[in-house]
Amino acid sequence: MRLLVVLLLLGGVVFAQQTDTTLIPQIKDEGLNRSQVMQLLHMLTDVHGPRLTNSPGYKRAAEYAKTTMESWGLQNVHFDYWGEEFGRGWQLKKFHLSALSPVYFPVIAYPKAWSPGIKGTVAAEAVYLDLKSESDLEKYRGKLKGKFVLFSLPTPVKPGFEPDARRLDEKDLLDLANSGPTEAFTGRRFQAPTEPQRLAWLKWDLCIKEGALAILEASPSFRLEDGTVMVAAATVPYPPEVPFEQRLSSRSAQAPKILPQVVVAAEHYNRMVRQIQDGLTVRLEMSLETEFFPAEQGFNVIAEIPGTDLKDEVVMIGAHLDSWHSGTGTTDNACGSAVMMEAMRILRSLGQQPRRTIRIALWGGEEQGLLGSRSYVRRVLGERLDKSFPYDSIRLTAAGEKFSVYFNMDNGSGKYRGVYLQGNENARPVFREWLKPFEKWGASTLTLRNTGGTDHLSFDAIGLPGFQFIQDPIEYGTRTHHTSMDLYDKAVEADLKHNAIITAAFAWFAANAEKKFPRK
Repeated sequence: MRLLVVLLLLGGVVFAQQTDTTLIPQIKDEGLNRSQVMQLLHMLTDVHGPRLTNSPGYKRAAEYAKTTMESWGLQNVHFDYWGEEFGRGWQLKKFHLSALSPVYFPVIAYPKAWSPGIKGTVAAEAVYLDLKSESDLEKYRGKLKGKFVLFSLPTPVKPGFEPDARRLDEKDLLDLANSGPTEAFTGRRFQAPTEPQRLAWLKWDLCIKEGALAILEASPSFRLEDGTVMVAAATVPYPPEVPFEQRLSSRSAQAPKILPQVVVAAEHYNRMVRQIQDGLTVRLEMSLETEFFPAEQGFNVIAEIPGTDLKDEVVMIGAHLDSWHSGTGTTDNACGSAVMMEAMRILRSLGQQPRRTIRIALWGGEEQGLLGSRSYVRRVLGERLDKSFPYDSIRLTAAGEKFSVYFNMDNGSGKYRGVYLQGNENARPVFREWLKPFEKWGASTLTLRNTGGTDHLSFDAIGLPGFQFIQDPIEYGTRTHHTSMDLYDKAVEADLKHNAIITAAFAWFAANAEKKFPRK
């Protein structure tokens, strides 16, 4: 066993030592002095954002990405359809919410995706549904019809003494470098319904049966004060005993009728709750117009630079193109999409063909569960045949056997500081060599740890090398992730240039190496 480990590590060293850095100055020059990354970002956000999967915004952004990459001379540029239905498209056409009494103020709020609308502009009383136990249901019967229902508990808000934005410091990077691999996820285990879950279902059921006008919920905190709203998909309520795999999402063409649902900034929601608790009558005015589109397949955007003698072997880079809808999806994840497109433009500018084919993928449906990348991997590269831990039954296609490596960006606008090795110790000497040209840029940290929740996991799940870069957090987790503040102004231009250059370099290194990238 020890001999095997030594041989594997030596194989990685051999792989790394054959890295040709001749073109790195040219890659840096192009990416620093003729960058198009901010123009790409502007088009994907200010012009075509937000990009909810299968919405008109997503389709316009996908068409823009496709025609732009075609104009650069990339090959095989196409929409990659999943072959399975995603569900309905949706877009917000008109919305406003104001408090009329006891004092007027415009309310900061956003409807949930796939929420139905209401007819015209409606004014009605607001009721705070303060259920602490099932016995409290009776006092609300007959009192919710045609009312705005404040459904959730108030969100605790405190002054923001800590800064939103930060970069990784030496201690952060050292902790990453010294950490071991992340424990593998072993699947969802069944848990008996809890009392809060049961109470939440009873609240939903009461609102539906009583004929409430709309459901208002407080935006969760997570340090998102100052009127920032975190919003995702509308809820289709089910009794807690119904298994998750049997539940329909709000995007489903077969989803049952649901109530209009709006998320309100915590400070404004809390104010209305306090007014009601004081015995005051809170009246609200709302207009909410939404549009649904027929259910259809989802799709990714694919393009490539063909290889030469090893063209059947593929190096991939990618990011998800879809977003949520309250902002313009800038840090999540137009930044990643713009960086990957810019990396391909830089590579095309070199005037040389790589040995292996370099392919870009802009994924759809990531926000609904990595749907686009999972579909691509299953259709093109291979799949897992097992359904439970230890997840060791994998069947690769011929393309999967020839696949080299995938690089992903999806952690906001911050610059690369290194790579999550995904538990692949064989990758360490390779990345150590590849990062040498960028050590003075602060990108040198390697950690066995994994960062979860994004598209590299679709590749890693079938044993193919898939990696996410370590990024400075900036204010991704504290301000912009899935929120109304995910806007163009939050992007850091210098960081995106830095990332595009390193992505282009890594893709070029992998495409011209003597061997495919080492696997676990």
